[in-house]
Amino acid sequence: MFPLEEIPHSTCSGYQDQHPHTILYNILSGRENGYLNTNLIRNPTAHNCHCEQRRAVCLKDPKATCQVASSVLVKTIRFVRSLPSFSQLPSGDQSSLLRHCWVPLFVLGLAQEKIVFEVTDVPNSSILRQILLGPGLTEQEDDRPTHAEAHKLRTCLHHLWNLDLSPKEYAYLKGALLFNPAVQGLSASLFIECLQQEAQRALQEVIHLLHPEDTVRFSHILLAASAIQTISHSLVTELFFKPVIGNTNMLHLLTEMLFVQ
Repeated sequence: MFPLEEIPHSTCSGYQDQHPHTILYNILSGRENGYLNTNLIRNPTAHNCHCEQRRAVCLKDPKATCQVASSVLVKTIRFVRSLPSFSQLPSGDQSSLLRHCWVPLFVLGLAQEKIVFEVTDVPNSSILRQILLGPGLTEQEDDRPTHAEAHKLRTCLHHLWNLDLSPKEYAYLKGALLFNPAVQGLSASLFIECLQQEAQRALQEVIHLLHPEDTVRFSHILLAASAIQTISHSLVTELFFKPVIGNTNMLHLLTEMLFVQ
């Protein structure tokens, strides 16, 4: 990976002069997801029956897919820990940032590794089983991934694959998503905002270097970044990690991966 520290920290000094709520800031802070939902991710199967879209699904090959997903998650945490600027943050801020952005970073990892997954319908529980197990079964089934959610994740991956991002573009985009000053409860939010702006500038510079004639590439990448921020934590956890970790708390597991040497 290419660390964000390649950019001189002196570029940070002027961040106070920038408007704190620019379109760019809002997109990367997850504040423009409403625009995305109506303008970017249009479900091509919207004409299908609503019940069909709500069908519960699971991985077609959970053993192989979960193994690959676990590898992507490990690489994601390794990337985060490799950033000196992240390690310098208070531990509480590190934990908050990771908890907020681990899903977008994981989806970027899936895209970068060109991971393809297949899902299949989950058989409906029998009436007798529902009676025997009681209402708790219905609650558990409500948390299961749906056909629509899996389709949305695939759509995000295809947007990223169509952009054909370089390793540096992936690295700086990850940094821009990781250092999100809009996360609640941060004690070093101004410094984190500065780091996000450094990542944004680095992304713009590498785009200009690699694609000097493409004047809209930066905007397309930002829209893709906004798209992956609409993927729910529950979808990723239930689809890719629940078959492995069972009822283990995913956020607790992430915290252990971040801080345990």
